Amino acid sequence: MAELFAGVGGFRLGLERASGKNGAFEVVFSNQWEPGKRRQHASDIYVARFGAEHHLNADIATVPASRIPAHDLLVGGFPCQDYSVASTLRNSKGLVGKKGVLWWQIHRIIQESATPPPYLFLENVDRLLSSPVKQRGRDLAVMLRSLDQLGYAVEWRVVNAADYGMPQRRRRVFLLGYHRSTNAFRTIVNGDPRQWLTESGTMARALPCRSLGAATVFSIAKELSTLSSTFGVGGGPSPFLNTGLMVNGRVTTLRTEADHHGPSTTLGDVLLPAKQVPEDFFIKRAELKQWRYLKGAKKESRTDRTSGHQYAYSEGAMAFPDPLDRPARTIITGEGGRGASRFKHVVATEDGRFRRLTPMELERLNMFPDDHTAGVSDTWRAFFMGNALVVGVVERIGRELLHTATSVR
Repeated sequence: MAELFAGVGGFRLGLERASGKNGAFEVVFSNQWEPGKRRQHASDIYVARFGAEHHLNADIATVPASRIPAHDLLVGGFPCQDYSVASTLRNSKGLVGKKGVLWWQIHRIIQESATPPPYLFLENVDRLLSSPVKQRGRDLAVMLRSLDQLGYAVEWRVVNAADYGMPQRRRRVFLLGYHRSTNAFRTIVNGDPRQWLTESGTMARALPCRSLGAATVFSIAKELSTLSSTFGVGGGPSPFLNTGLMVNGRVTTLRTEADHHGPSTTLGDVLLPAKQVPEDFFIKRAELKQWRYLKGAKKESRTDRTSGHQYAYSEGAMAFPDPLDRPARTIITGEGGRGASRFKHVVATEDGRFRRLTPMELERLNMFPDDHTAGVSDTWRAFFMGNALVVGVVERIGRELLHTATSVR
């Protein structure tokens, strides 16, 4: 397995758990690099937890494909800042964004490899399906077509981890690629796409779902330059629904919902006892008014700092404190720090006090081991969890990907 954009190792954790005692997923290369940062904190955490062997802390654009050992699986949560819900979709830059272009490093490594990896396992924010705003769906169409030209069939699913009993409401799109040399590719080509997506395929077994309505089928079998300039022109919603499969340039996509009947974990289930929480995480009584204002509903006049233009601003209320009997809201990168915020989690303790979540609790919401990110400041630890994926989702998909790789005929 080769792991790109490794962060603090969420993909690796999930796949190692999926391996069990067999160790089927063995990392032969990992890379983590944060441009413009003197201290490479994420890479340091990765090395501290997994060791320095096979790990490279360097700009992936400078790494020749020949430097990466042969591998059966390429994984990566490629940078998603250009699509992130932390900024408005109108400001997204998609594939032409500063970090969005790193997608083409994945493409380059596959293209230049002496033996392309049989399987791909990628992750991004769900906005990828509708980016950019003026050509909704173009970015995913270009990615799928570029992988098609490299010989892959690709399935995707937008997954909310909480829908499958996990402790955080975190939506991400996961993509699996099957090279034409694999039995899985041949099974997909000769089978019913809808059946693969809802019954027999890797995602369907890992994360059972129900279809909602008919499938949409269309072709993206065009030159990349043509697809890039014409896809989605004219407006309208993205044709890519939350579940889909592309093979030989033909897309089958449908809307599905989770079919989960097992236990569920809530925010309350991951909390530390109050006596184990450092005092710094408790909100002072004098600061509660600001927290309540930021969390509350608003309808007020504001002035643009640049233009001086006045405008009406409104937003709905957020729960304060966060309910303990439900999965947590999505962690964002700005979760750390003592300052009042609309988006940080706040919980009430039995003695009537209010507090923020600790780094260990944030780790638990992403299903990381306790203190996985220890060794850097609490603010950095929160930042890492705002960027991370929910490990349990990767574990479930990884387990079924092993089954697909070894048993599909």
